[in-house]
Amino acid sequence: MKSYLPLACLVVALVQPFAGALAPVLHFGTPIGTATRGLGAPEQPLPVFFSIWSLIFGAFLAFAVIFYRRREAWMARIAAPLTLAGLGNILWMLSAQLIVSQLVDFVLLAPIGIAAWLSAARFDRMRGMGGSPEKLVADAATGLLSGWILVAAAISVPLVIRGFTTLGATDLPWQMLWTSLGIAAFGAWMFARYVSRSLWFFAALAWGLLGIVANNWIGTGMGWLAIMTGVTGILVLALRIFRGADGSRIPA
Repeated sequence: MKSYLPLACLVVALVQPFAGALAPVLHFGTPIGTATRGLGAPEQPLPVFFSIWSLIFGAFLAFAVIFYRRREAWMARIAAPLTLAGLGNILWMLSAQLIVSQLVDFVLLAPIGIAAWLSAARFDRMRGMGGSPEKLVADAATGLLSGWILVAAAISVPLVIRGFTTLGATDLPWQMLWTSLGIAAFGAWMFARYVSRSLWFFAALAWGLLGIVANNWIGTGMGWLAIMTGVTGILVLALRIFRGADGSRIPA
């Protein structure tokens, strides 16, 4: 085991919650979410739903503390890509505050997602080796981050499209919404079939879709978009959980 890995994982876990506070606390840069707050875009969750980051950071920190104290080999396999995902997340938060570019933010999501999904895949290969509270924490840390990164990627694509066009937040609402839902559905299929059976992933994905439903029902007033998002979300989650997350298709 690399001797620096437990400390690196712990440091990244501690820095992540504070990286996003650069602008609001030090009044330097643009607070995360300012560019999309009040935008009225139909594919965006209500701002309150982004509070899931506190749960993700908490699970990440809990795993990092356990790993730092126990330093077991299976933890190191998960910690290596998870630490890279956390480091990428710190860079993403700094970029979102200092550069404020939807394109740059979207590009930075790719390495975070790859590292998070790799950590989830490595944990999934150990499911047959018995359970423990430590493994429950590892499952939550990898699964929640993997699911929410998919949500972040799905809702970022319409923002990038608008950045290269003259489209406003409410132009082509159905097309923009279906773009996000299509990406989320395809990502859920990929994850459930090839990566992991983690229900934490689906919990994070469901939370993001619920946020889009709430946004359209309460925020934009586009009730039909809210209804179709709910119907699509139920179908995607049901198919993936009951037909794609049973382990029958995931490579050993």
